[in-house]
Amino acid sequence: MGMTLTEKILAGHAGRDAVAPGELILAKVDLALGNDVTSPIAIQAFRSLGAPAVFDRERIALVPDHFAPNKDIKSAEQVKMMREFAKEYGIANYFEVGRMGIEHVLLPDEGLVVPGDLVIGADSHTCTYGALCAFSTGVGSTDLAAAMFSGEVWLKVPETLRIVLSGRPAKWVEGKDVILHIIGEIGVDGALYRAMEYAGDGIAHLSMAWRFTMANMAIEAGAKNGIFPFDAATKEYADGRAKGKYKVVTADPDARYADEISVDLSALEPVVAFPHLPENTRPLSQVGDVRIDQVVVGSCTNGRIEDLRSAAAVIRGRKVHDGVRTTAQIDGGHRQGFIHRHDEIAGAVDPLAISQRLQHRLAQHDTDVFDGVMLVNVEIAGRRQRQVEAAMPGEQLQHVIEEANAGPHVVAAASIHSERA
Repeated sequence: MGMTLTEKILAGHAGRDAVAPGELILAKVDLALGNDVTSPIAIQAFRSLGAPAVFDRERIALVPDHFAPNKDIKSAEQVKMMREFAKEYGIANYFEVGRMGIEHVLLPDEGLVVPGDLVIGADSHTCTYGALCAFSTGVGSTDLAAAMFSGEVWLKVPETLRIVLSGRPAKWVEGKDVILHIIGEIGVDGALYRAMEYAGDGIAHLSMAWRFTMANMAIEAGAKNGIFPFDAATKEYADGRAKGKYKVVTADPDARYADEISVDLSALEPVVAFPHLPENTRPLSQVGDVRIDQVVVGSCTNGRIEDLRSAAAVIRGRKVHDGVRTTAQIDGGHRQGFIHRHDEIAGAVDPLAISQRLQHRLAQHDTDVFDGVMLVNVEIAGRRQRQVEAAMPGEQLQHVIEEANAGPHVVAAASIHSERA
């Protein structure tokens, strides 16, 4: 019996000819990732092992991106612990504040993740790298500690849900709309501990930026990972960044899938996820008019320059509504160099009248976000416990944050009209 993309990568890293869903395996790790929220716990666990060294100082990445610039003494201490650990153990890929960026944008752009890799990260959106035909998944901080020590991780081989994409998306339908549509169809547990493997001729019409967004949100469907097949777009992206050779993996024609769904990209329209779950989706034509207070463009889901270009294209020549606050969460630490990227970002952001903020996780520590606002965000709907029922016309907001989730183009349009999330 043949294997899926995920099964092939896991088998290769476990030193096996084949694996099957449900098997427990011990697999070699190509890259282990931690951030300033999860790394301190991992570091403490690592030190408790009494390890004299990490398994490979070139294959660990530490990125202080959640609370940087630091919002208070506690968050500064978290980053300090990472910095000191990286120096003590010679971690080559510690990205200091000022040269780091949003972790899940930064690492592929740095060429640290390549096709065929097995990547774990103490962050649920580590699944982002499946866009490169890599297996990547989130783990707990103690799993990260064990991987930093041994270079291995134990995993249960997941079943695979095959998602066949056909057709060409219409103008203003982007990767975010596609994944929100899928989650709306299957639910937040529709791919529970499964791999979401994409297939079909529709993939050719999805840019790498869109694929990263779609793989990033696999976790919002409960998936273990999301993964795209290797094609010309993957090759172009990887060849321009990879620091060494990589292995191209393909699914076998007789691979066994637990389930299969089909999506006609040409039939989709922009999609909005309302509180409190990403599955609470509506096509834009059915959204109606919802008063909003703030929009956010960016994040690890949509924090690439392509996303800002999309937003800028919508709003160029127009003005943001006086009653709407706008903020960008972007990645400013790309390998091309901060100055070059800063100039391009400024060019894209200026038409948006957005205050450029490089603190990547605004809603966790920005006083502009407060009780009683309707926030339209490109981040993940339903992630914050402060959210309650959706803010629909005529309802009163009292001491809550209502958050809708959509693509950067929809968010930008909302900022103009102050209605239609």
